[in-house]
Amino acid sequence: MTSLDRFSLKDKVILLTGGAGLYGRGLAADLASAGAHLVIAARDREKLEAVAAEERERGFQVEAECLDQGDEASVLALRDRVLARHGRVDGLVNNAVARVVKGAAGSVEQWQESMRVNATGVMLMHRVFGADMVERGIGSIVNIGSIQGMIGPSYELYAGTSMGDLPPDYFFHKGGMINLTRFYAAHFGARGVRVNCLSPGGFFNQQPEPFLSRYCGHTLLGRMADPSDLGGAVIFLLSDAARYITGVNLPVDGGYTAK
Repeated sequence: MTSLDRFSLKDKVILLTGGAGLYGRGLAADLASAGAHLVIAARDREKLEAVAAEERERGFQVEAECLDQGDEASVLALRDRVLARHGRVDGLVNNAVARVVKGAAGSVEQWQESMRVNATGVMLMHRVFGADMVERGIGSIVNIGSIQGMIGPSYELYAGTSMGDLPPDYFFHKGGMINLTRFYAAHFGARGVRVNCLSPGGFFNQQPEPFLSRYCGHTLLGRMADPSDLGGAVIFLLSDAARYITGVNLPVDGGYTAK
């Protein structure tokens, strides 16, 4: 095996939650092209089937599954289907997120639904799929967090736009995800399973001026991320090249949090 071979996901069974959204679509393309047997899972299977079909047309191995990650029965059923088909899960990328709280004054019902999916659901994904990895003594889990889990909201960036009503649940969950990563890295580590977190910065999504100029000016690279900027770090943490890395939170933010 060459040093470059260690970065490959060839023949690894990788489960990616989400797969059709802003982060997920780029991750699906990158993980598939790295050689993985990729399973993408979320509630909207129809959207995922379209993504899987596009990737199969490019010659890659991608399949879509239905998942409500806040429901234990749904998580267990997904595990059973994937294991029946592939016999194992080598890597898990917790990327799916429900954006249900509508601003700072969002309802309690919205908060509770966010907790079900984004807190309980993420814990369930670690518990259920991590148990299979532990049984085999190998595996890698990568959590997709956010720099909003590392810092407070920068309201000044939004002045003069309609974007500034930020939901508190996103900050709560992404901050908690970083320490949940450390918990499971410790809980699983002696049994061969690594757990790491990536905290992306802002992705370009046709945001208006003056937000765009302000945000880009706060990064060291002078720009927002695009869909190809996250996959390399995720592939690395899933691969054998990162076999001695666990419990890490890696900002992928163009230097935003370094400034």
